[in-house]
Amino acid sequence: MITMTNNPASSAAAPARTRALLACGAVAGPLFLGVAAAQVALRAGFDLTRHPLSLLALGDLGWIQSANFVLAGVLSIASAVGLRRALHPGRGGTWGPLLVGVYGVGLVVAGIFTADPSQGFPAGAPAGNPESLSGHAVLHGVGAMLAFPSLIAACFVLARGFAALGRPGWRAYSIATGVLTLAVVSWPTQDGMSLRLAAGAALTFGWLSAVTAHLATSTRGGLAPATAPDPVS
Repeated sequence: MITMTNNPASSAAAPARTRALLACGAVAGPLFLGVAAAQVALRAGFDLTRHPLSLLALGDLGWIQSANFVLAGVLSIASAVGLRRALHPGRGGTWGPLLVGVYGVGLVVAGIFTADPSQGFPAGAPAGNPESLSGHAVLHGVGAMLAFPSLIAACFVLARGFAALGRPGWRAYSIATGVLTLAVVSWPTQDGMSLRLAAGAALTFGWLSAVTAHLATSTRGGLAPATAPDPVS
C-alpha cells in the first residue's frame, strides 16, 4: 500500500514518482523487442531460426543491441523500484520487485559482455559453436542466467500480490506467463532454441510491460490489499 502524507503536495508527488518508475517497465519491453526485431529484419546474415538475439551484439552494428540490453535493464531496475513503492508491504511486495531488479541487472550484464561469434554470425564466425568460451561470453551467460529465471519467478511471486489485491485475472495471467515461459525455455532439445529464447523474452517482457502499466494506472487512486499482508512477503 502506498503511504500518503498529510501534505497535499507530497501526497500527489509520491504516486507521481511511482507511476513514472512503473512507466519505465511499461516501455522496456516494447523498446527492447522493437529494436531487436528491426535488427533481425535488417542485419545481413542474421537468421533467428539459428541465431540467438545475443549475437546481434556482435559486428560493426553490435553496439545497438548491446545498448538495447543495457537500456532495457536500467528501465527494468527502475520499474522494480516502482513495484516496491506500489506493492510493499503487501503480498509479493518485497520479493517480486527484488526479482525484477535482478532481472534488470542480468540484462545490463548481458549487454556489457558479449557472446562469442558462432553459427556463422557475424560473417567469418565459426560455422558451429565455439570449442571454448571467452571470459566475456561466460559473463554474458551469467547475465542471461540471472535474467530469465528471476523474471519467471517474479511472475509467480506477483501472482500472490494480485490475489491479495483481489485481481484474479492478473493473477491468472502472471501464473500462465511463468508456466508457459518456463516450458518454452526449458524444453529438453536444442532444436529451435534461438526461437524459443526469443519467444520467452517476448512473453516475459510483455508481462512486465502489462503489469507495470496496469499498476501505474491503479496507483492513481492508491493500492489497497484485499487481505492483510503476509508476515513475509
